[in-house]
Amino acid sequence: MEYALAAAIGIGVLFVFGGVYALMTSGGSIDERLARYAAGKGHQEDKSKAKEQRRPDVDMAVLTGDVEDKRLRMKVQRDLARANLKLKVGEYYYIRFGMAAGLGLTLYLFRDPISGIIGVVLGYFLPRFWVGRRIGGRLSAFNKQLPDTITLLSNSLRAGSSFLQSIELVSRETPAPMGEEMLRVVREVNLGLGMEEALHNMVRRIKSEDLDLMVTAISIQQSVGGNLAEILDTIAFTIRERVRIKGEVNTLTAQGRYSGYLVAFLPIAIAFMINLISPAFMQPLFTQTIGQILLGVGGVMMTIGFFAIQKITDIKI
Repeated sequence: MEYALAAAIGIGVLFVFGGVYALMTSGGSIDERLARYAAGKGHQEDKSKAKEQRRPDVDMAVLTGDVEDKRLRMKVQRDLARANLKLKVGEYYYIRFGMAAGLGLTLYLFRDPISGIIGVVLGYFLPRFWVGRRIGGRLSAFNKQLPDTITLLSNSLRAGSSFLQSIELVSRETPAPMGEEMLRVVREVNLGLGMEEALHNMVRRIKSEDLDLMVTAISIQQSVGGNLAEILDTIAFTIRERVRIKGEVNTLTAQGRYSGYLVAFLPIAIAFMINLISPAFMQPLFTQTIGQILLGVGGVMMTIGFFAIQKITDIKI
């Protein structure tokens, strides 16, 4: 028993630290590191030429699988970039599989097979939940910094600086995450990207409606002209009003939102604690037909209630 437990924990730790070690040693070539900052036009042209040189008799099923895998990989890469995690997709999944194996085997050896299955599921999805919370926290901090950043850009433009110089000022004077994202924009421009493309890359990394509004206004101003400082002042005022109204709405709907969380997760937490305290008491729910039916009906009803409450309290501004 002791050797099996040590082996289980060791496998999980090896997976996790394998991903971390790959992260620390994944510097890559110069081209790969430059591609992390910006995907230049030459790189895109090389991709187009490579696609043109493919054989025309490619199997449709293989092609479809490649496209789906690429979309999934790009989605995971985008989420990791939004969370500001310097991880590759493979490293991220090493950590997820490692946590699933380690937590599942540990609960299996300490408790029972059902707890082991629950541990595998929790261990696999916990890193995803953590990445999601990190994305949400970073987005919230970015949106709070955005009005003051726009005002700083406007004042710098009035002082006679160029737009790129103003962004460099923001990257030096503003803390993370705003400073980090503005520094990426400056690096991409220095590597050859246009300002508009670099700003749109930042919008893809930071999924913020307010930032999208600012970048759209800047793109229109660069096309048709106008006083950019005044445009930025108007956008800053609009964003501040939206933040104020959104805060009031969140305060008024807080009780409903947390009621949804309570409806969805309290029964799961109670069932998990009862299973830890008395596994025999919970066995009929998993082994008998009536118990499985009750679990299915309860899960469906909790899911419907959770999404219904979230839909009611999700007020667009």
